[in-house]
Amino acid sequence: MMKKALALSLLLFTAVTLRADEALQTFPGCTLVEAEWADGDSFPVRLPDGRQITTRLYGADCIEWHVNDETLARRLRAQRRYFGIADTDAASSMKTARDFGKQAALRTRELLTKPFTVHTAFAGARGNGEKERAYAFVTTAEGKDLATVLVDEGLARAFGVTRQLPDGTSGNEYREALADHELTAAAEQKGIWAVTDWNHIVNDRAEERRESAELQTVLKDSQSTTAAIDPNTATAEELQSLPGIGKKLAERIIEARTKTPIRSIDDLLAIKGITPKLAETLTPKLQFSPP
Repeated sequence: MMKKALALSLLLFTAVTLRADEALQTFPGCTLVEAEWADGDSFPVRLPDGRQITTRLYGADCIEWHVNDETLARRLRAQRRYFGIADTDAASSMKTARDFGKQAALRTRELLTKPFTVHTAFAGARGNGEKERAYAFVTTAEGKDLATVLVDEGLARAFGVTRQLPDGTSGNEYREALADHELTAAAEQKGIWAVTDWNHIVNDRAEERRESAELQTVLKDSQSTTAAIDPNTATAEELQSLPGIGKKLAERIIEARTKTPIRSIDDLLAIKGITPKLAETLTPKLQFSPP
C-alpha cells in the first residue's frame, strides 16, 4: 500500500511552469523580517536596498499554520488529505497538521538566520488578504535551496509553481527533483510523513479530487450564466469580483487601460501580477472591446 501511495504522489504533484523569458533578478545579502503570519513557504524579506517584499517559494507547499478563513481551511484539508492524515478525527488531524505547519515556519526561520540570497522575477503569487507576494527561489547562507530542504525534511510537499532556475535548470527538471526528494522523505517517514496513515491515503486523495471536480463543475455552471466582464470598462469592484483579482491588481488594470486599450489576454499578461495561470482562469470570464 505504501509503495502504491508513493507512486501516486508523483502523479498528484501538479504544478505550473512560468515562462522562462521572465528574467530572474538575484539579491544576495537578504534578511528575514519577523512576522506573526509568516509560514514555511511564505515570508517577508528585506532586500539589500532596503525594500521589503513577501516571498512565496517556487515548487514547495508547507502546511497552513494560520487558518482564519474558509479558503485556508479548505487548503488545510487538502494538505491533510495529501499527507494521509485526514481519515482520523478531524479536530485531531487539523491540530497535527498545523503543528507541522508551525514546525516548518520555525525551520525556515532557523535556516534563514544568516543573510541569504533571493532570486525573483517579481511574478505575483496569489496570497492572503492584502499581502502581495512574489514567487522566489531562496538560497541559504550554506548554499542550499530552501524549498528542497523543506521537502527533504518532510515539512513541505513538492507542489506548486516552478520555472527555470538561475543556473539554467528547467522548471520541469526542478519539479521532478523536488518530487524525488518528497518520495525519499516519505519512504524514510520524515516530518509529517511519520504520521501518515498509509491504509487510507489513497482514499483521502481520491476524496479531495472528487470534491475539487465537483467545485469546478459548479464554477463552470456559474460562469455560463454570468455576464462576461470587459476589462476596459469594468469598475474596480467588478474587476475585484474576478478570481485572483484584488484591489491592487484591479488598480493596475485600470491604470494600464488608460494608456493602451486591453484587446486580448496577451495584453493582460503584460500587466505585473497577471500570471499565465491566472490569465487562463480569467479567459472565460472576460470579453474584449472591438478595436
